Amino acid sequence: MLRTGYRYFPRGTVHVAVVDPGVGSSRRAIAFQTTEATFIGPDNGLFALVWEDIVRSADAEVQIVELTEPKFWLPQVSATFHGRDIFAPVAAHIIAGVPLAALGKPIDGLTPTEVATPHSQSKGVLQGQIIHVDRFGNCITNITQEHLHAHSIGERIVVEIIDQQLTGLFRTYADGPTGIPMCLVGSSGHLELSVRNGNAARVLGVDIGDKFRIRGTNSRT
Repeated sequence: MLRTGYRYFPRGTVHVAVVDPGVGSSRRAIAFQTTEATFIGPDNGLFALVWEDIVRSADAEVQIVELTEPKFWLPQVSATFHGRDIFAPVAAHIIAGVPLAALGKPIDGLTPTEVATPHSQSKGVLQGQIIHVDRFGNCITNITQEHLHAHSIGERIVVEIIDQQLTGLFRTYADGPTGIPMCLVGSSGHLELSVRNGNAARVLGVDIGDKFRIRGTNSRT
């Protein structure tokens, strides 16, 4: 979700993101900054996909530090609420003009994400995984438009998930039949399993983490 949305914020935005089941443990607290934005939060994979984008863009001005300077935190730090006691105060200091280098020691990179990457099973056949279900029940997968192009999978596709098949790649939700599961590439650039006027996760009986296979109709099964 962070990777999908961050680029639509104004230049200079300071993003504080906290999904932190390891709060208070040995996981690092980090901040990194590019010419476009600053990101602050736990180093537990949360920022890994954003970091991939930054590395891919070869931004020579990127800086990254571990937050090790307590003078920029609240005086009393709870072991279970670093969002309030460390990350938010650090964001305020950055907005007030404190340079990133003052906030801690430089580090080389971030903890990688645990989000699965699609892999090729054979020519023109990919195994993917559902990585998000939105509030409409659309199942967003880890397969992007780029993955489809790279594996020569066009609009004539078959998705096999559990004991069900979805055929064809639709352009919009309105193009699909009402109530019948379909595939399309959504606004995030990721393949979605959707149901027009319905909830795909409920209709298909699937959830985050479920795997599926996608192939072109000319691919071997």
